Amino acid sequence: MRSKKGTWVIFAVLLLSCEVSPENDGFYVFSQVYDFKNGTYQWQGDFADYPVEDSTFYELKFDHADLPANLGSGKSLMLSGNNHSDDLFMFLKKKITNLSPNTEYAVSFEVKFATNAAKNSVGAGGSPGESVFLKAGAFHEEPVKVAKDGYYTMNLDKGNQSSRGEDMVVIGTIASSYTDGMNYALETLNNITSFEARSNQNGELWVIIGTDSGFEGTSTIYYTEVSLVLTRSE
Repeated sequence: MRSKKGTWVIFAVLLLSCEVSPENDGFYVFSQVYDFKNGTYQWQGDFADYPVEDSTFYELKFDHADLPANLGSGKSLMLSGNNHSDDLFMFLKKKITNLSPNTEYAVSFEVKFATNAAKNSVGAGGSPGESVFLKAGAFHEEPVKVAKDGYYTMNLDKGNQSSRGEDMVVIGTIASSYTDGMNYALETLNNITSFEARSNQNGELWVIIGTDSGFEGTSTIYYTEVSLVLTRSE
């Protein structure tokens, strides 16, 4: 996935019209807002970067769950895990279809989530906030964890913690200025510089969002909304 100076300024405008528009307009192709209070929209959750035999020890959880009580009513996609490996990756993924086959797309994300990781806090191995990096990306195959030498890794290049990979970029951390570490606060991050991914021969791309953690403790993230824009870049 290659970086590309993007058209982020038009992101909000494109989101006023959802789903797929005609390919022959030479510009806008797809935009969608996924508000998880209404459902999962077939987003799936999973985990990687931990020993195959230790899933129970890592307390891995994914659910379409109620928001934390201090944020009121509503649902979200919750991911939680105890990062004993100092490298736990917790991610969401979804397949986008009806794109042009074997075509480059500029991809832009906006991610809204709830976090209780206070800014400038400290913890084992790193900060519960600044050492948990939020990444977004896209891949021509389904992103899955792969068992190798007794360890789960990803089948794509996500980079490691603060470093980007070929298929995912860092868009921020889960640190919040608005929480005391007990209550949750809502935050929004986006990839201000768009990046490119190539659809497969069936006109599909898998989008992926996840946290790459260097904090040796439990992180629980509630994703409330994901906004997505894909534009043809050929």
